[in-house]
Amino acid sequence: MTAKTEYQQLCQHFRTISHFEHFSALGDWDQATMMPMGGSEARSEAMAELALHIHSLKTSPRLAEWLDGAEAKAAELSIEQRANLREMRWHYAQAIAVPGDLVQAKTLAGYRCENQWREQRHNNDWQGFRPNLEAVIALVREEAQARSAHTGKAGYDAMLDRFEPGMTCKRLESTLGAVRDWLPELIQKVKHKQLHQSYKSSAGDYPIADQKLLGREVMQYLGFDFNQGRLDVSSHPFCGGVPGDIRLTSRYTEDDFIAALTSTIHETGHARYEQALPKDWRGQPAGMSRSMGIHESQSLFFEMQLGGSRAFISKLYPRIRRHLDCPVSAHELIDNITRVKPGLIRVDADEVTYPAHILLRFEAEQAFIDGSLEVKDLPDFWDQKMQQYLGLSTAGNYKDGCMQDIHWTLGELGYFPSYTLGAMYAAQLRFAMEAELGPIEALLSQDKLGQICDWLDEKIWSKGCLLETDELIRSATGQSLDPNFLQRHLQQRYLD
Repeated sequence: MTAKTEYQQLCQHFRTISHFEHFSALGDWDQATMMPMGGSEARSEAMAELALHIHSLKTSPRLAEWLDGAEAKAAELSIEQRANLREMRWHYAQAIAVPGDLVQAKTLAGYRCENQWREQRHNNDWQGFRPNLEAVIALVREEAQARSAHTGKAGYDAMLDRFEPGMTCKRLESTLGAVRDWLPELIQKVKHKQLHQSYKSSAGDYPIADQKLLGREVMQYLGFDFNQGRLDVSSHPFCGGVPGDIRLTSRYTEDDFIAALTSTIHETGHARYEQALPKDWRGQPAGMSRSMGIHESQSLFFEMQLGGSRAFISKLYPRIRRHLDCPVSAHELIDNITRVKPGLIRVDADEVTYPAHILLRFEAEQAFIDGSLEVKDLPDFWDQKMQQYLGLSTAGNYKDGCMQDIHWTLGELGYFPSYTLGAMYAAQLRFAMEAELGPIEALLSQDKLGQICDWLDEKIWSKGCLLETDELIRSATGQSLDPNFLQRHLQQRYLD
């Protein structure tokens, strides 16, 4: 049997896996948007069974034989095929590190926890939520131990690797530690500067139906293909589905349109990335998104680098006025969107205070994994860290504190650092892009949004997983990740 034949066997097998993952993604979307609450238990059991089946495909004994054989004759493969083979090996290694019964148990507990969380969070019901989260965290700890035993990595490093391959806690401590050093002073400087600025509230009466129409128009302006995706409503905004079948959601309140608009822009960044992944590699690991840090860089490039720019907001303003009775001028809207004000909710945070929310979660996740933090102590931990980083208290306010995120309900510990890594990547990409194309404000003012997206497509979207993360960033920007670009961006926008 030649390497080509073994490689072809692998391609067919991973294509089959991708088909099952497609329907798993649709099950997630349906649960968040359409499923009646009474269907939660049956759905949890079905999704757990599906997860077990996908895991069995990813750990098939044939894979080890095919991988070994194809790797032994990798010289017969093209550069792109070798990249695909590398990613196949990574997915196989991730899967065999965890036993199937643990995958099924964690999936079942996660779906049960998430389903009940939706109502429990609304009711600020910590006592009802706590035992569900305890069950999930116990299984996450088992998973971390299993991954650590298999890979030789520390527990949290092994969990990080699922979302940001190659990232370690030590490197994150260095990267996020630098942010921890300069962020408090930056927040205070920006607050002091903005203290003397006047703001006109944008609060009003904004029918949700009109906000949805505005969101769709903005998505079209950003290049979203509605022939390959749709927009719905969920309690927590997300971008799901698969390339070619994207399911994007937002959430709305009638007294404020900015939060829904910015979350829609954020999720559209995710969606544009997914829709532009290399079509020739769909169904293969090389055709997938590179990492969650890179994924978040695209959503945050849209939300922050584009969405926070004066030129972009000016371009949106006529669209906003067409759909909504907005009481503020374009200039006043820009001031509102770029206002820095510490708040309790991560997804509504401005880009200056946002890293503080991630630092809190990063510290909590490490403590959960090493056993120094128990679920019962999470509310006090959260309140202490919110006071330390943002001067705010969440005592007794669980729904806007430790119950606000969906990630931990599903056991996705290790994901949160991707957000600040994404902000760093986004800032670095912006400066690299400007070095080639000119200032982003000028490009947007001149209706050259298409050039910006073409640049992102060339440098990031079209690459999928053909390059590893560091190689991808070096190829796009000329250097490895440098967190100083985020500081430079924030100082430039808010202090210069």
